[in-house]
Amino acid sequence: MNLLEWFAGEHTLLAPWEVFVRLSIAIVVGGIVGWDREKRNKPAGLRTHILISLAAALFTVITFELHEEVSRAGGEVNSDPIRIIEAVTAGVAFLAAGAIIRSRGNVQGLTTGANMWLAGALGVACGSGYYTIAAIAAGFAVVVLVLLARLEDKLSRSSDAEH
Repeated sequence: MNLLEWFAGEHTLLAPWEVFVRLSIAIVVGGIVGWDREKRNKPAGLRTHILISLAAALFTVITFELHEEVSRAGGEVNSDPIRIIEAVTAGVAFLAAGAIIRSRGNVQGLTTGANMWLAGALGVACGSGYYTIAAIAAGFAVVVLVLLARLEDKLSRSSDAEH
């Protein structure tokens, strides 16, 4: 038994470094897509796209882990872990949509909606006992929400100074 299993009580199919790589790549590709929107001052920008990509990757990793856990149980197990993720995704998406406000051509609350969706993914991870996966994703979310917000502010100020 390794230290991670002893401390967190989890044993994942994927090694923690593999989860880190998968979520990192999701952040990169979400950032690539979001950067263009950010440059064009679109409502759904860099952070929103990264959070959506990170949340989707997290839901996917958790699905693989849950499927493997149920498969290992064998016997007469009659459960479909994907239903958990479908239900949480639909419910949180509905709530997140409520956070998005459109008024006079302006859209607000997209990052909040994406953040709510990510919070749902983190909840599924924690509820499934995948604390390492949740911790990695939460760490990335803090980086996206705090550090990239500062970067956005600097970019916005430099853009305003040019005009």
